[in-house]
Formats: sequence, structure tokens, C-alpha cells
Amino acid sequence: MRDSVARCRWCKAVTKTQSAAYIFKLTKRIRATAIADKLLVDFAIIHKERPKASVISRMVLIGDVKDRQCLLVDDMADTCGTLGKAAQTLLDNGAKSVSALVTHAILSGNAIDTIERSPLHKVVVTNTIPLSEAAQNCTKLVIMDISATLAEAIRRIHNGESLSYLFNNAPS
Repeated sequence: MRDSVARCRWCKAVTKTQSAAYIFKLTKRIRATAIADKLLVDFAIIHKERPKASVISRMVLIGDVKDRQCLLVDDMADTCGTLGKAAQTLLDNGAKSVSALVTHAILSGNAIDTIERSPLHKVVVTNTIPLSEAAQNCTKLVIMDISATLAEAIRRIHNGESLSYLFNNAPS
């Protein structure tokens, strides 16, 4: 992934926060900035305001995405409504295109339809959760197999070896 993104000088990594108090979401912010650093791209934040659980009143972009190809970074995607709204927010603020990188693809309810109807170009997910046939056939989903990485992590733990080695040397 780094090779294809590194060729794109106009990329920006974007993360979503649920609270204006970044101290509560600092780990998510650090993860996204670490990804942006590894990909050699800039960083922006989308702040979500929620009047109650599962309801987003508005999204506010912190940073400039004009004429950029954006990569939304998130730990999980359930109904994918937030991803779709975040992608639209980025496009409304001048982004050229928006893709997403998600660790755990829960994809419940109408998530696949939401992804297909959204302005997202691609959604890259790992195979940490078994995906439905509909998800596997979704034209916008790219499934990244991480079984070799998990196997190597288990082997390293069993043998008392460092896991930090995997941060820069993922198995192929």
C-alpha cells in the first residue's frame, strides 16, 4: 500500500473523532498520524458531533483537503453511515476522491448498499471478521488478507520474540 500511496503526492490521511476533547481519542489520533507518517502524507481530522448514540448531528473538517485524494482511517465499520458521511464531507470541502482503510469490517444491516451508494472510491478492509457473500462481491471493497501477519505474531509471542519487528516487516 505504501508504494502506491507514495506515488500520490496529493494524498491526505483523515481520521474521525467523536469528541472535541482529543485526550479521550488520542490513541485513534496517534494511529492515524502514524499511518500518515508511514505513507509520507499529511493529516486531517473529521470531528463528529453526536447528540446521542448512533446519531451524528454534523461533521466538521479540521485541516485542508482541497485537491487531495483522501484516505479515511478507522478501526471498524458497522453500518458504514459514518464513513459515507465523512467521505461526502471531504468531497464538499474540495477533496478529489476518498477511499477508506478499515481494520474490522463488521458490515451489518445495509452496510454494503451504503458503501455502494456512497461517494467512497474504495474501502480496504482486513479479513479479521468473516465477510458475507454480498460483501465479498461488493465492487468497492478490497479485502486484505492478514493471516500471515497474525500467524507470525502468534509465533513471535510463543517464542518470546519481539512483536515490534512486525511494525516495519509485515510478512507477505
